[in-house]
Amino acid sequence: MTDIKTGIANPGQSQAGFDAHGITPVPAAHRTSSPFDQFWIWTGANVAPINWVLGALGIQLGLSLLQVLAVVVVGNLLGAALFGAVCLMGHRTGAPQMVLARLAFGRHGAYLPALAQVLMPMGWVAVNTWIVLDLCVAALERMGFSGGPELKYLIAAVVMVLQIAIAAWGFNTIKVFERYTMPVILAIMAIMTALAFIRVDIQWQTSTTSGLKTFAAASQLMTAIGIGWGISWLVYASDYTRFTRPGLRAGQVFRATFLGMFLPTVWLACLGAAIASGGAGSDPSQLIIAAFGVMAMPVLLVLVHGPIATNIVVIYSAALSSLALDIRWPRWTVSVISGLIASVILYFFLRSGDFAHAFDNFMVALVVWISPWAGVTLTDFFLVRGGRVDVAELYAPGHSSRYGDVNWAGLIALGIGLMAAWVFQMGSIPAMQGPLALMTGGIDLSWLTGMVVAGASYLVLHPLCGRAVADADRRPTFSELSGEAGSTTP
Repeated sequence: MTDIKTGIANPGQSQAGFDAHGITPVPAAHRTSSPFDQFWIWTGANVAPINWVLGALGIQLGLSLLQVLAVVVVGNLLGAALFGAVCLMGHRTGAPQMVLARLAFGRHGAYLPALAQVLMPMGWVAVNTWIVLDLCVAALERMGFSGGPELKYLIAAVVMVLQIAIAAWGFNTIKVFERYTMPVILAIMAIMTALAFIRVDIQWQTSTTSGLKTFAAASQLMTAIGIGWGISWLVYASDYTRFTRPGLRAGQVFRATFLGMFLPTVWLACLGAAIASGGAGSDPSQLIIAAFGVMAMPVLLVLVHGPIATNIVVIYSAALSSLALDIRWPRWTVSVISGLIASVILYFFLRSGDFAHAFDNFMVALVVWISPWAGVTLTDFFLVRGGRVDVAELYAPGHSSRYGDVNWAGLIALGIGLMAAWVFQMGSIPAMQGPLALMTGGIDLSWLTGMVVAGASYLVLHPLCGRAVADADRRPTFSELSGEAGSTTP
């Protein structure tokens, strides 16, 4: 069981069944996750129909299929590499991501990113579930079933109950769910890909843009499904790699998480782009009907599995972020509450398409904070501290923690990075269209400016107003950084 006041799990707890771990470091005896476990978790989280749609977005922006493939591959090489680097933080410390944020922002200064990470996942759960409902209905209609709006509500209810239950049960159940379902899903995806190339008249080089407009379209696609996609997952990374076996090498963890992010994202984005290039448009249900009508039942399985595999990861992390705000409830309770709030948001989506699209735009705009957060976090962990952390001090009271109560260097750098990201952001709503993005014809470099400016600002500000940390005095060697996990305390 978990101590409600501290969130500390019983060290003698079995690895099977219910996971009662809170936000304290996972004991070594409970760190049993293998590289394959991590690969399946992140593959499952990214085999989502939204990636088909985002891949098709490149075609709608006027890019050719070859141009889309280049942007998606190059962008995800960078995005997945950043993701793998953040995953190493959880592997080395056994602590979740929003607790590790206390390094750069202080014990209570980290409340700011933690609060954003509480609110954002609940919205994404609703968005991810809502996106697949039309696709599920289209697949059922292909099989001869029709039920109108009531069918959508039924599918939504079944999906929400399943994902809330799995997330509330915890990491062990998430691990088992992904391990045993993903091989089947990938086999279906392979058949779907073959069908797409057989049934769709794919156009490889057709483009409707040129010059600066092509670069602008490529930059927007890069933010949506290129490097921006990997960046959007950084705030979840360590919540799962904290369960990896302490004896695993850093390279093993990096490769497993990198591939788990890179392969499904590139695969689905390219598949969506290939189908859209044949003239099927960007509407998800039309993409399904155009290419996969003959496989309606297997496709329905993929569609239902997609949001569940993604949302169980999201709900679980939302609960951990809530505990990082010093909410004194069991993790499973917070998971259920997060899922219920997401269900209410989904209900309003189903009641009003206008509300759903407006909320979706808001969520896309909200993600802009992750890039500067990542710049500060990665700079602090790898450059300032050299990967060395006194884990116990992360849980000490702010007035006595060696990492301080509020690290103003981190918060100020985050603010500067947010501004830098906004001026180069080309969002879907006017408020999220920065002046430099507009001046350059829609070029979106928000992920780059936000991350680089925030990281550079932190390097400058940390010696001036950051709290001196003893474990940053000695830089570890490369062999120490790439050695066994667990050696994080001086």
